[in-house]
Amino acid sequence: MHTTHSALLQDAAWRKSRHSNPDGNCVEVAKLPDGNVAIRNSRDPGGPALIYTTAEITAFIRGAHDGEFDYLTRS
Repeated sequence: MHTTHSALLQDAAWRKSRHSNPDGNCVEVAKLPDGNVAIRNSRDPGGPALIYTTAEITAFIRGAHDGEFDYLTRS
């Protein structure tokens, strides 16, 4: 994982989840031409973006799908 400014990713097609908060408190993701995935805070679209490899994103998504991070949203 590394960081870059979102402004350097002007051609990225950013998407957010349909489950996103209507107040804009969410993250956006974009598939990059080199196969990596960028993630940024939707409230700061010109701010930093975290860049992950396909393998890193795949591991995270599989873990989320399997419920490994559900504890983060429990009160």
